Amino acid sequence: MRGNPVVSATAALGAVVTGGLMAAQPAAMNAFADAAEAGAPQHTQLASAAQSLSIKPVSDGATITAADFMDSSPASTALIPAVVPTERESSVDKRDVEQLHKGEKLALEAASLHAAAVKEANILAGGGNLDDWISVALNKLGLDQSLSRGLKKIIMSESRGNPHAINRTDSNAMAGRPSQGLMQTIPSTFRAYVLPELANRPITDPVANITAGVRYMIANYGISTLKAGGRTGSHGGYIGY
Repeated sequence: MRGNPVVSATAALGAVVTGGLMAAQPAAMNAFADAAEAGAPQHTQLASAAQSLSIKPVSDGATITAADFMDSSPASTALIPAVVPTERESSVDKRDVEQLHKGEKLALEAASLHAAAVKEANILAGGGNLDDWISVALNKLGLDQSLSRGLKKIIMSESRGNPHAINRTDSNAMAGRPSQGLMQTIPSTFRAYVLPELANRPITDPVANITAGVRYMIANYGISTLKAGGRTGSHGGYIGY
């Protein structure tokens, strides 16, 4: 006995209207044939033969491939879900970029510190020039590099920038304790004021001699005298310390 064409057509139309997610079954095709033979109206035939839209659910975190959206039935259509970054994902990405930039900055700072340490080691080993010796000495003393100009003026007045200079004609020389080095310190002054970590170096060591002379000047005349480039007489000329 053939199926009731009215019931079959109504069921198929209901599947379309309600947005059913299952494709039409062979029984629906049979119902279409029954309706045609029974002379059912054309709109009822079309409704019974229609197939519902097939949408494949995608679970969170699943990998989507092109095959997931292919269907063997030419009448079916698949919708590709749009993947929109969530607010949390955007926040994580921003933090990742910030961490990368922070890492790059720290790496540059570490490289700069390493280069400075290597240069200082070379200078303390006997390399460098007057400007290098002054720079390292001020760093060792924890003093600002802005003092280098006044300090250099003092050194040039005392020794002409010669770390091995020895004064053999003044009163100190006559007393058997000649002034020596860049800052022309006598041995007792050198021993008393040299930076402790450089105390094992000779009086003619450029950096050690500068630290001794600078510490003596600051202790006796204040840092302003060092910044000014030494003591001056009434006529503006340099006076040794």
